[in-house]
Amino acid sequence: MLLGAAVFLTAQIPGASQSPSTRGLGSGSRDQVTPSVTAPANAGTRKIPCKTPQNSQMCYWIHGRLTYGNGTPPLRIWKIGSDRILGVFSGPSHFPSGTEEDEEGAELPSNLTKAYEVEGQRMKRAGKDPVFPPIVFADLEICPLRPAKEGSMQPVCIEFAKKIFVKRDE
Repeated sequence: MLLGAAVFLTAQIPGASQSPSTRGLGSGSRDQVTPSVTAPANAGTRKIPCKTPQNSQMCYWIHGRLTYGNGTPPLRIWKIGSDRILGVFSGPSHFPSGTEEDEEGAELPSNLTKAYEVEGQRMKRAGKDPVFPPIVFADLEICPLRPAKEGSMQPVCIEFAKKIFVKRDE
């Protein structure tokens, strides 16, 4: 009976996809690149394009933690499940950064900017003046601006963010 169940479960279903399933894989699957296929609704609202015809095939989704710190660029992403740190820039036309405005901060998707603004307003109402913006966790569509190099922070831009969670300092 177990043999029959095993044969049933492994049988090919006509018309089914022949691609391997990644469901149920461990943390090793987190570093796999998941190419982005569709353009997000806010793609046309950016002042500085992140995803361009030249780099659109390299863009992919990750789950990451955004933090601000000293240095250039100030906004960085920890690619959760890895030891990779990504430096956030506005887009291919603003990398490498050449102006003080570029070094102040990258252009972000509107929903991510709004999340930072809302948390900043909440902090002001609470009488707090944070030195750095809060830590944010999100699913991010990123576009590399240069190939990854071991031991170096890879420059990227953020095309879109979803499932945004702002960590509050209470």
